[in-house]
Amino acid sequence: MKELFYKSTRNSAIRVTASQAILKGLSDEGGLFIPESIPALGRPIEDFADMTYAQTAYEVMSRFYTDFTEEELKSCINKAYDKKFDTEVIAPLVEADGAYYLELFHGPTIAFKDMALSILPHLMITSARKNNVKNDIVILTATSGDTGKAALAGFAEVEGTKIIVFYPKNGVSAIQERQMVTQKGDNTFVVGIHGNFDDAQTGVKKIFADKEFAKELDEKGYQFSSANSINIGRLIPQVVYYVYAYGIMLKEERIKAGEKINVVVPTGNFGNILAAYLAKHMGVPIDKLICASNHNKVLYDFFRSGEYNRNREFYLTTSPSMDILISSNLERLIYLIAGEDDEKNKELMRLLSETGSYTITDKMKEGLNDFVGGFATEEETAKRIKELYEKTGYVLDTHTAVASYVYEQYVKETGDTKKTVIASTASPFKFGQSVMEAIDGKEHNEDMFELVETLSKTANVSVPGAVSELKSAPVLHNHICEKDGMKDIIKEFLEM
Repeated sequence: MKELFYKSTRNSAIRVTASQAILKGLSDEGGLFIPESIPALGRPIEDFADMTYAQTAYEVMSRFYTDFTEEELKSCINKAYDKKFDTEVIAPLVEADGAYYLELFHGPTIAFKDMALSILPHLMITSARKNNVKNDIVILTATSGDTGKAALAGFAEVEGTKIIVFYPKNGVSAIQERQMVTQKGDNTFVVGIHGNFDDAQTGVKKIFADKEFAKELDEKGYQFSSANSINIGRLIPQVVYYVYAYGIMLKEERIKAGEKINVVVPTGNFGNILAAYLAKHMGVPIDKLICASNHNKVLYDFFRSGEYNRNREFYLTTSPSMDILISSNLERLIYLIAGEDDEKNKELMRLLSETGSYTITDKMKEGLNDFVGGFATEEETAKRIKELYEKTGYVLDTHTAVASYVYEQYVKETGDTKKTVIASTASPFKFGQSVMEAIDGKEHNEDMFELVETLSKTANVSVPGAVSELKSAPVLHNHICEKDGMKDIIKEFLEM
């Protein structure tokens, strides 16, 4: 197979291998790594009907990570998708009310981030060995709730690594915070910041771009890398489950080979739907990519107008992992629809940084034809949880409910009744208070673990081990800082 190299969205002259891109996370000038071309699946789509999740993962990832040997890649995959998932199939596909919910929450932190963050540490350590890296790798991550815990769980006690996670102190659910602050591992460090997710993400990006700090780190035997969705070690594993979902639908004879499906993804940072876009361009017969937003509907407005504008009120919602106004992964799509023009992309990103907005050209708008935007208000999200529960007994979390509502509206407006896969991105137990209040219309201020038991009875589903074990877990991280104090607290942890 021909080797696939990666270039930067802000400097196309930069050319690195997959393992180098995984290690760096972000290009030196702030661009994101993107493959020089999107590889084809390389075999007929019907072949995927008979594959396990691990087999599908190898077929997809081997097309992108061409500098990994078969043995290296299969080792990473087998270590990632094992008994830490509570279902053998890894990502079940469940039909409810005419749509197919791809349950991506059966991993150790009961959210879709496990699908990529279970494999990222293994990809990174393999990449470090391949590139003769002697420094310890410091994973620096901002989280809106789910990435943090999934990254902590993946990297805890992994030799040669340390992980530092920043999260908005009052911007995640009680369960999400508890999962992070109880994380074990001498190499883990969790910090709440006074600010929102965008503040945390912006702070992390500034630290990555700080050349003097990088030099200081190197002298102490450290180098930064990223576990955020901007890392192609995160993005490519997400492509796998869209290919897998199509294979399952073929296997269960829900569709015929070549029949087009639609995909709906609740998204704030854009990585999860960008992965579906890559799956489509690899050859998976996907028609529309339906991008579902909550009240922070910056992406919905962008798809309608061609203007990306973060200068707006920021809302804390019941779907906090989507409370984002700067969708970092969108930059990769912007680069592609600009005809892979790094100068044009760089100019738009400069405008976003300096003025908070940019507008794409009419020609670029044509590149968005694969996408449809939709959004749900808080009331519509809660109403959809209640409706689906009363109709089918199936319980959605708040993020998946946004996608479910947007899908319903899309069908009403367009009459498009293609079979549709909805990415179900978190367990309802992760957002128990909001889910129970949506179902029964009552206020729930009880202890989070009492709430979990109530939800378990309501949904007729056992409490996931990832939640029940939190009850007795001690709080190990209680660090808080201002958004301009992130660099100092990193130095404190690394004893610099």
